[in-house]
Amino acid sequence: MSVKKFLAPQLALLMILSAVWLAGVDKVVVTNDKHQENLHKYLQVQRRVLDNYFGDTSIDHLYQRSIVGLVKGIQDSTLEIAATPIDTTQFTNIQNLRDSYNSFEEAYLYVANNFPDENMSKLTESSIREMLKTLDPHSVYIERDDSERIQEEFEGKFQGIGIQFNIIQDTITVITAISGGPSDQLGIMSGDRIISIDDSSAVGYSNEDVLRKLRGEKGTKVNVEIKRPRTSSPIKFTIERDDIPLTTIDTEYMLDERTGYVKINRFAATTHEEFLSSVDQLRKEGMDRIILDLRNNPGGYLSQAIAISEEFFPRNTKLVSTNSKHSRFNQEVFSSRNGVLMDMPVIVLVNEGSASASEIVSGAIQDHDRGLVVGQRTFGKGLVQQQYELIDGSNIRVTISRYLTPSGRLIQKPFDGDNEDYAFEFVHRSTNAAVDAKEFKDQVPDSLKYTTRAGRPVFGGGGIVPDIVVQEDTTSSPYLFNFMLLNRVDFNFVRDFLDEKGEEFRARWEDDFQDFRQNFEWSESDKQMFFEMMKNEGLEIVEDIDKPEAEGNTLRMTQEMYEELVWMNHGRMKAEIARQIWGNEYFYPVVNDYFNETLKEAVKLWGEVEELESFAAQQASRF
Repeated sequence: MSVKKFLAPQLALLMILSAVWLAGVDKVVVTNDKHQENLHKYLQVQRRVLDNYFGDTSIDHLYQRSIVGLVKGIQDSTLEIAATPIDTTQFTNIQNLRDSYNSFEEAYLYVANNFPDENMSKLTESSIREMLKTLDPHSVYIERDDSERIQEEFEGKFQGIGIQFNIIQDTITVITAISGGPSDQLGIMSGDRIISIDDSSAVGYSNEDVLRKLRGEKGTKVNVEIKRPRTSSPIKFTIERDDIPLTTIDTEYMLDERTGYVKINRFAATTHEEFLSSVDQLRKEGMDRIILDLRNNPGGYLSQAIAISEEFFPRNTKLVSTNSKHSRFNQEVFSSRNGVLMDMPVIVLVNEGSASASEIVSGAIQDHDRGLVVGQRTFGKGLVQQQYELIDGSNIRVTISRYLTPSGRLIQKPFDGDNEDYAFEFVHRSTNAAVDAKEFKDQVPDSLKYTTRAGRPVFGGGGIVPDIVVQEDTTSSPYLFNFMLLNRVDFNFVRDFLDEKGEEFRARWEDDFQDFRQNFEWSESDKQMFFEMMKNEGLEIVEDIDKPEAEGNTLRMTQEMYEELVWMNHGRMKAEIARQIWGNEYFYPVVNDYFNETLKEAVKLWGEVEELESFAAQQASRF
């Protein structure tokens, strides 16, 4: 059969579909022919981008990058492209959507008919991904299975290793380890790059590959090798899959007789409801001031960030606005009622892992002089995405607008350059949080300088700069602590401890967590047992070295170094036993007792909060 005879009926149907689509009809009836579906999908993507993207974009540029993506995805390295419809050195000038569709169709069918072994669905996806790279780092293609996974992470239930990830420069990059999940318990962190899975390279994996390798039934194990920013050697982990916690409030408890503490790990569908429940419980316990911990919270649902912000303000307070070249996406959001915490003093904790929805909440608190923002400069994501379903069940997420804090600040950091530079920008910040904040303020142009409602200076273009910058404690060597986590010695120690002494422990402590928190200490025999377990995993006590030395599965240090550092390990094990006995939310109070420098400083700042309230009231009385 000639190519012409083969293509004729297909082209006729495609022309009809094209006409219907270009006329603005979204839903069309198609046959099961995969080529028709792929081409229609391509057209859907371009239409959605042109109709909804917040900034300027060019149909000609979108088309050119789509052909580059098509060629990059072709497996046959012998393919001749010169003077063919996929020649990336000779592009036709594309004027409109119809030109783009027709030209891509010609390129697509050229490959489909001359190279029948190529997977045309994958090539279409490659084209779409390359097109979206011309936009911004948050406009992305989402495979059908990934769409289901993302929905599960925010609303459903699943089992796995418990990370949110993106593929950046062909490498699996951890966006966040889901709080309380297996990866979080092992110490896997935001920014970690997974370079191998089960001793095979993971570079070049698709999202589908990652899910197939990392998802799995509870109790099964997977080995991963991670490259961590600022760490020279890769780190190996064995992760046991488990149920992934779905609650978004990690913990709520009273820090003292007056101060409540609430830690939110992300903004999902139930976050506002969970938050109100936590607040109600803490008020019953005497809370009349609150610390809201948004550190390492990557964001989530905009609606939930607005709902929680609303609880801190009176009716008709501006909370956030959005700006786009499409007027339908421009809006100003005001609180619709008096919030339940509108008169309660508040401190918000943030760091470089706080992004998007977290920055909306902290930005509103800061701009209205409602409370203090404390910690380190936030990530800097000020873009709003809308998800659009495609014909095959996959989705694209397109940035439809930028959000602005009440003072008019754009929090979004620059994204010129490649996505890897953008994603890992925080790695290049000064390790001294105060220096980073000063350097950022010094380089901010006048156009990005704003004032709060009371006239305090604030800055846009690179996240939220805290009112009070606190340096996290990085003075202690992490070698001994990390060695324990990598080998799961803390988990194994607690398991063995409870097997041997669990009945005695529960009889003494189970009925009074606060007593445990304040008074429990490991016995000398417990400490010796831990020491022996560490040696069994490769800890060697040596003499005459200046600092700990890690090599392969071995860690060498002097006895003096061990005794100086082991308090961190003992603290983590105490937190782990709290998790095992009382539940995940009891892990965090113990961790905070040992390791949380920002929180320790924040509880000293209520005098400054009172001064801010007084200053804001004085300024308001002038108008």
